Amino acid sequence: MTVTNLGGKVMSLMVPDKNGKLADIILGYDTPEEYVNGSLYFGAIIGRVGNRIAKGKFSLDGKEYQLPINNGVNHLHGGPNGFHNVYWNITPLNINGNEALKLDYTSPDGEEGYPGKLNVNVIYTLTNHNEWIIEYEATTDKPTPVNLTHHNYFNLAGEGNGDILQHSLMINGDRFVPVDGGLIPTGELRDVVNTPFDFRKPTPVGLNINDPDKQLKLGSGYDHNWVLNKNDDSLTLAAVVSESTSGRMMEIYTTEPGLQFYAGNFLTGSDSGKGKKRYAYRTAFCLETQHFPDSPNHSHFPSITLKPGEKYYQKTVHRFLTA
Repeated sequence: MTVTNLGGKVMSLMVPDKNGKLADIILGYDTPEEYVNGSLYFGAIIGRVGNRIAKGKFSLDGKEYQLPINNGVNHLHGGPNGFHNVYWNITPLNINGNEALKLDYTSPDGEEGYPGKLNVNVIYTLTNHNEWIIEYEATTDKPTPVNLTHHNYFNLAGEGNGDILQHSLMINGDRFVPVDGGLIPTGELRDVVNTPFDFRKPTPVGLNINDPDKQLKLGSGYDHNWVLNKNDDSLTLAAVVSESTSGRMMEIYTTEPGLQFYAGNFLTGSDSGKGKKRYAYRTAFCLETQHFPDSPNHSHFPSITLKPGEKYYQKTVHRFLTA
């Protein structure tokens, strides 16, 4: 793995195929400098609040806050200078014989409109069991919303090596979160049965992606949050993805209640990535473990409010296998 301190962005992740041949499965750039002006979210830590907040507004303890608008009329991924766009301190670690990096950042009170000073630690660990573990920790001195996630663009065939429509995907969720035209949740938690959002069994990503379904049209394909099948914050299986030619398979486990599946619908080929490759339409997917989008404005969604004296903690494990 290669990491830059700008946004804690993962620049490369080399994973073996069924023949033991390594390939980089993460979209990005060849040099750290290219990330300064490149696609904002490639491989980045996302915060203070991942995903969207409607009109950038939320109320907390009777006070309304206005955040920067950077996605249509909404706030996205912590704002234009969110955690993806700041410099993190990086410290190499060894955890039980495994190579690791600790990334830390202090977000000052009022940064991007959010209340409270937030101290954040993120630890990347590569284990000897072909796992990449991400652990997130945060504390605050004022109540504030926190919903950290990671924005890797994966292609298990290797970055720049075709589209991901034949990748097989299983999502361990019986419900998903419908959205409006701005990709803001309507508040409904809808059953996936008899919809193109049913990935309870391994299904090719492209099988139903162009169906005349209103939700698919609103998202230009899949760009939705799934409600994972779980009752607590234990580490449980969220998704399994496989690619038949390489034989690579990735299992994702998380303590989070939600998973955003994005199918690369806004990749246009205009961005020149590694080796000057053009990352075209639907040539990568994202699986972002998270709380639900726009959570501060939906009281029935799991809360993302962190209070002084509390410790935010979440964990996501990517386990790589071959079939």
